[in-house]
Amino acid sequence: MVSTASAYSDTEELLRSDLSEQDGDRVIAALEFVRPYYEGKTVSTGQDDVENEQDVYDFSACVATVLAHVETDADTRIAALLFELPAMDATAGAKIEERFGKEVSDLVDGVRQLMRLHEQTFVQHEALRGKNAAQEAAAQLEVLRKMLLAMAVDMRAVLVRLATRVATLRYFADRKLQNERSRQYARETFDLYTPLANRLGIWQLKWELEDLSFRFLQPEAYRRIASQLEEKRVEREAFVAESIQRLESEMAAAGIKAEVYGRPKHIYSIWSKLRGKEIEFSDLYDVRAFRVIVEDVKTCYTVLGIVHNIWPPIPEEFDDYISRPKSNGYQSLHTIVIAEDGRPLEVQVRTTDMHEFAEYGVAAHWRYKEAGNSNFAGQKYDEKIAWLRQLLAWKSEVVDTVVSQEDVHRDWVEKLKSATLDDRIYVLTPQARVIELPNGATPIDFAYHLHSDIGHRCRGARVDGVLVPLNTQLKNGQTVEIITAKGVNATGSVGPSRDWLSPGYAASSRTRAKVRAWFNAIDLQETISHGRALVEKTLQREGKTATNLEELAQTLGFAKLDDLLVSVGKDEFSLRTIEQALHGEDPNAARLSEDDVVIPRKSRSSSVAHGAKSGVLVVGTDGLLTQLARCCKPAPPDDIRGFITRGKGVSIHRADCKNFMEMEHKAPERVIQTAWGSPQVSTVYPVDIFVLASDRQGLLRDISDIFLREKINVIGVSTQSVKGQARMAFTAEIGSTAQLQKALNIISEVNGVLEAKRH
Repeated sequence: MVSTASAYSDTEELLRSDLSEQDGDRVIAALEFVRPYYEGKTVSTGQDDVENEQDVYDFSACVATVLAHVETDADTRIAALLFELPAMDATAGAKIEERFGKEVSDLVDGVRQLMRLHEQTFVQHEALRGKNAAQEAAAQLEVLRKMLLAMAVDMRAVLVRLATRVATLRYFADRKLQNERSRQYARETFDLYTPLANRLGIWQLKWELEDLSFRFLQPEAYRRIASQLEEKRVEREAFVAESIQRLESEMAAAGIKAEVYGRPKHIYSIWSKLRGKEIEFSDLYDVRAFRVIVEDVKTCYTVLGIVHNIWPPIPEEFDDYISRPKSNGYQSLHTIVIAEDGRPLEVQVRTTDMHEFAEYGVAAHWRYKEAGNSNFAGQKYDEKIAWLRQLLAWKSEVVDTVVSQEDVHRDWVEKLKSATLDDRIYVLTPQARVIELPNGATPIDFAYHLHSDIGHRCRGARVDGVLVPLNTQLKNGQTVEIITAKGVNATGSVGPSRDWLSPGYAASSRTRAKVRAWFNAIDLQETISHGRALVEKTLQREGKTATNLEELAQTLGFAKLDDLLVSVGKDEFSLRTIEQALHGEDPNAARLSEDDVVIPRKSRSSSVAHGAKSGVLVVGTDGLLTQLARCCKPAPPDDIRGFITRGKGVSIHRADCKNFMEMEHKAPERVIQTAWGSPQVSTVYPVDIFVLASDRQGLLRDISDIFLREKINVIGVSTQSVKGQARMAFTAEIGSTAQLQKALNIISEVNGVLEAKRH
């Protein structure tokens, strides 16, 4: 609790800074409002020593002043003072809304959600650090950061959360608490909260969080660098002041108005550069540095010219972040020059707007909002916030203690500009593991995300400890527990429900695919069982029950028995063919003679494969049923022959068809002379075309264009690419082989085509 009137007055002055009188009064009213609630209460930081527990009133005031330093609006500072209240008073929500408005009340709720997230995930976070599975740990930390942003409907809640962590680490530093608990907080800060501050562009918080965490994680290195900075501080400050005076004189002569001041030194940043560049402390560029703030972009480059005229620059150390801003919106000119004493001096030049954004990041937006500014600048800040929020949500940024956190990949930036947070949610397992799911996800999606077996055995779910229907849509931050059956079986009596494929039960296509795969496997087993029953009945009828089914399947041309059973079970394979094989007849000849009829999936009504008259005349016979063989697909004016089948009339083959010649050799008495008659003008015949070509983009399109120009209807396409070669099979409907030959000649001229022929 604040002990003196002077200290209270200083706090009040800080809380009012940069606010209107009315808003300042609202913030002080909030400070007075919480005083009786917080008096005598402490913040739990996990310290065993009660004397080291921080006073809630002091803590909340510290959080609010941190936010005042980054110039947030009044509502954010009020929320920082009030967010501990709901933990002490169940009716606090209504009181806050009544006294300070719904916006503040919602903001307090948002902060409380983020605080609960810390409590839920802290143990899991520590467990991850103890594992060697670095990739798994990094992925989980990334999802944690995404969850932080997804749960914060109002981005100001994230600002408050960052400020609470600053306040906690400041408290540890003031008390010199160097123990395991302070190190745990420091590690979590590096992994979660520093990247948040970095991506939001709030450099003041980022640098302080880094320095405070570094102080606990690397105490010896922290003290060594701090000592080195202090040793030369007077000399360094005198040199920088002299350099600033010289630059100011030159700018005044040029009529340039500017603000120039020394740049603060950040211990962690210095340590990172010493490690990363393997240089000595005395060679570090930005130990001696200052910053120039001007009115516009044009003046930035003018000042840069003046700086380079006074001191010679180091060319490779110049960065123009104005023309090429950093991915988080940061803009400035950075240059390193050689001073009179031969040592480097860093100079940064930027406009006032650039400086505001660099120092305060998204926090600067609410300064515009507070002033009621609706001009273009305010709109640009809205756009930046939306983009930064996407950037933070979708980019994996695992903290590296050597490489600067500002290093980012550029190849994903454009994708992020069109991304939104609304299509993902983040929920927790009972063990506090964070799970990322699509928006609208249900407990079924959650179960299948954990494991397919858990999904199959899912029978119920508890969300935050309450039983819910399986089609309940999950929300950010909820804890989900799946109730499972003891096991699954092949009959499907214990497994997923077909209802899960109905709308509303699964938002993830991955979930639906796994459910579908389950039922496809069940259906396949049923088909195999049905096929096996039919085959075994046939064997019994033929007195061949001792037949080896695997050998029978291979005799019939199937790679394995299950393929035969599936074909029989689906009624796609004739049992008569099995009977013939059992009696020693050639099953292939039987299948060719009886089933060799072209039945394409799609064709025009004038196609002979779709019922049109083929125009085939059988010598010496009238009205005999004829069908074109699908093995060779004859078309006028091919030389054709007929083969009398059992029960399906005459099968018409090309004279050079290998299947026909084999059947002619075995049963010459069933061969009949045939010839082409006069079919209808619009009659078309299906033929197979084979194309071999060097694979390239647009190849299929170019060939399809030829078919279109030649008015050839394609009713089937199959393509395969192997080692850069495309093998394409087309089934097309033609009026004559002359039409086909013309198309083949044109296809042969297509770029990359090696061969085009009738198959």
